[in-house]
Amino acid sequence: MQNVMIVGAGKGGTAILKILHETEVLNVIAVIDRNFDAPGVLFAQEQGIKTGTHWLPFLNDSVDIIIEVTGDQEVFQELMEARGKNTVLIPGSVAYLIAKLMEEKEELIDKHRNESYKQDMIFNSTDDGMVVIDVKGRVILFNRRAQEMMGIKKEEAIGRFVREIIPTSRLPHILETRRAEANQEMILHNGLKIITTRIPIIDEKNNLIGAFAVFKDITEVVNLAEEITNLREIQTMLQAIIQSSDDAISVVDEEGRGILINPAYTRITGLTQDQVIGKPATADISEGESMHMKVLQTRRAVRGVGMRVGPAKKEVVVNVAPIIVKGKLKGSVGVIHDMSEITSLSKELNRARQIIRTLEAKYSFEDIIGLSEEMMLAIDQARLGAKTPATVLLRGESGTGKELFAHAIHNASDRKYNKFIRVNCAALSESLLESELFGYEEGAFSGAKRGGKRGLFEEANNGSIFLDEIGEISSNTQAKLLRVLQESEITRVGGTKAVSINVRVIAATNVNLEKGIANGTFREDLYYRLNRMPIHIPPLRKRKEEIPLLCEKLIHKINRDYGRNVERVTEAAMLQLMAYDWPGNVRELENILGRAMIFMNYHEVAVDLKHLPELKSSHQGDEKPSFGKTMVYDDMPLSEMLEQFEGKIIREKLLQLNGNKTLTARSLGLSVRNLYYKLEKYNIEKKSMQ
Repeated sequence: MQNVMIVGAGKGGTAILKILHETEVLNVIAVIDRNFDAPGVLFAQEQGIKTGTHWLPFLNDSVDIIIEVTGDQEVFQELMEARGKNTVLIPGSVAYLIAKLMEEKEELIDKHRNESYKQDMIFNSTDDGMVVIDVKGRVILFNRRAQEMMGIKKEEAIGRFVREIIPTSRLPHILETRRAEANQEMILHNGLKIITTRIPIIDEKNNLIGAFAVFKDITEVVNLAEEITNLREIQTMLQAIIQSSDDAISVVDEEGRGILINPAYTRITGLTQDQVIGKPATADISEGESMHMKVLQTRRAVRGVGMRVGPAKKEVVVNVAPIIVKGKLKGSVGVIHDMSEITSLSKELNRARQIIRTLEAKYSFEDIIGLSEEMMLAIDQARLGAKTPATVLLRGESGTGKELFAHAIHNASDRKYNKFIRVNCAALSESLLESELFGYEEGAFSGAKRGGKRGLFEEANNGSIFLDEIGEISSNTQAKLLRVLQESEITRVGGTKAVSINVRVIAATNVNLEKGIANGTFREDLYYRLNRMPIHIPPLRKRKEEIPLLCEKLIHKINRDYGRNVERVTEAAMLQLMAYDWPGNVRELENILGRAMIFMNYHEVAVDLKHLPELKSSHQGDEKPSFGKTMVYDDMPLSEMLEQFEGKIIREKLLQLNGNKTLTARSLGLSVRNLYYKLEKYNIEKKSMQ
């Protein structure tokens, strides 16, 4: 780099100094001006360049160029005489012009360098290989992807004839024909198969200036085609699934506008594609909040939200989930379930469950309706009894549901997967009942089967046996039953060998066993064996608040049995049912409803007053008993006097406490269970407290 000394640091000298300093093509070693505070002197000092007020001390053989910018002819002449033979003296005007030209040259070089860099960036950023040649067939561009596919470095390719690098290249042929070739297959020297397009480069004057080739690895093209094919197959499958789904499906974009619905959506909501596609997500909602918009706001799925949709305000349940692709929210998809279909299916399922119950034990505690305090106590006791192997005695009037409790106890016990045998003791004669319960040996009596017969106790082994109307069995059968309860074994009629059994006994009665003991018709020892866990089931007149629920359940049952479609009982009819005392209990209620529904027209869906027979309470017209009257005890034993007096006290206490049995038992120092025994023993009914 040549050394320069600038003489004159005024405006012109300062401009030349700055240009030379910025271009860095010449090395300024000194700046001279007679004014030590001239602008050029100050700038030179800032840049670390030597300065002075006279040029002579700085002039030596190391100075290659002197630029004189003072404009003083005398100074210029002195410099001409004093300079060395190899030192060039340039007037300021010429020096300024040269400096400007050099500056422009540097700018052009930088501009060309930037454009070349941009071109390289563009060519190297593509995934396609690119080769460009000039009119002589020499390579002038060889991008990064071309290097990777051909295994040749750019430095080895630039400037060489193209066929030296790619022996089978047809770019020289393109120069000759000036015609393009598109999508041509070609195998490179390394065996790689490519698809290439070759195009001639012609300027605006129709002059040929070169040619270029763009090529892609054919394996990438094949893979891309396979991906497109797979995507189309997946799209076709998804469309088929969506279109064939029985659940309504709707999809919205990230702005909440509909982009897809299926036929089930139109069927459920009544809205067509024109009414939904491109419309806001709220277009289909009649009642409720748009779950699509909520999901788009929160980016969280929602499930099981109820709302009404469409013009018909169809009741539905919706599940909506966001569609997130690579972390970006693209929309949401919603699935709509028709609640009417779900409700219908639920009813069908319940109906099927009732029909399928063909096992011996048909009912469970869920089938027992209990709202009153007495009924809830009975249910709780029965649940407790189901968990133990103890004998259960169900007590209550006829028609109160004792058999229903027996079924429920068996199904809630650990014997529920074994047999449940039901026996109505009052329906069989003494001899027949004994042979049915305990079985018989061959030849035990005339007409006995060859080989004998297993009794119901043996059939119920490891299960439960329900003995209804236990108070009606004979003394002889009572003795055999006592042995079963004591020893867990039976002896067949006509046999001598004891057979061990494991049976849970559930007994039921509607008679006063205590009176039977007093009268000698029922064994006291059997009573204590049976009465281990007594459960009193209250009559319907003492739990009238359960009548509406009982009516609902009985109507469903009668509909199933008679093929009717009755839905309810009118308010007026319900008031009449609630006013009746129901001496036949739930069985009588079922009879009344069944008779009413049989005579109803098929288009009628509600049981009304006109369908019910005349119902009169049994106590209508009777005088209320007076408990304050003096009782007469003529010719009466002491035990009966005590019983009458005890009954009188219980009646008065019940009347005083408005029929609340829990408070009555507490005030009299009795357990609730013991109170129930005495209520039944003394036949204390509700009518006697009115």
